[in-house]
Amino acid sequence: MYHIGFERDDLGASPPEMALLSGDPERARLIANTYLQDVRILSEHRGLNSYLGYLPNNRPILSATSGMGAPSLSIVVNELVQVGIRQIIRIGTCGSIQPHIPVGSIVISSGALCRQGAANDIAPVEYPAVADPFLTVALVQAARKLEFEYYLGITASVDTFYEGQERTNSANPHLLRSLHGITEEYRRLNVLNYEMECGTLFKMAGVYGFAAAAVCGVVAQRTVAENVIVTQKNMAVNQAIATAIHAVTNCE
Repeated sequence: MYHIGFERDDLGASPPEMALLSGDPERARLIANTYLQDVRILSEHRGLNSYLGYLPNNRPILSATSGMGAPSLSIVVNELVQVGIRQIIRIGTCGSIQPHIPVGSIVISSGALCRQGAANDIAPVEYPAVADPFLTVALVQAARKLEFEYYLGITASVDTFYEGQERTNSANPHLLRSLHGITEEYRRLNVLNYEMECGTLFKMAGVYGFAAAAVCGVVAQRTVAENVIVTQKNMAVNQAIATAIHAVTNCE
């Protein structure tokens, strides 16, 4: 595959059908080296690091990198499906837009408010962006088993980290009129969090015919401030990873 740097034949006689997908290549490496066994590097082409390994139950699995944002994710997911992947769990980070969801907790997305250009090339705006119910329940059960603080609900997936998430503390403090007040509007619609990939992933799953889910560590509390709380990022990310690993180890 042109972008991910490997093909189906590189996956061996018993190829994986499940992938854990991270935006950050270092997170993909962390998952592979910490949680998987007999890990083999498939590719580090373009920073889209991909690793083949095995869960404790000997199930083969990929830890792969999507890159930041929906356009990059759409390329990686398309090629992963071409090499035989049929289940994808996104493990990411997000910003809470509800006052009761703290930094350090995790959000499991049941669906997405999808404001993403890449998704519009795949399906109409009206096409639902929903997570696979079985993978989602597995994530919820894992979070409960591990006694993590988790929240289940709708995620706002947008294309930009700054303007699209109504951040004004940036190089461009002058937001478009259509973006003023958007966070409060989403809050009133019971949207839980901001991130940049779930909506396109979920639409691709519906169109392509694979199962997708997402769990994100909360690293910003947008009812208080715009900034990421770096001191609590590792805890949030590690809980998101552990939830996904437990879910895929204990589900078919």
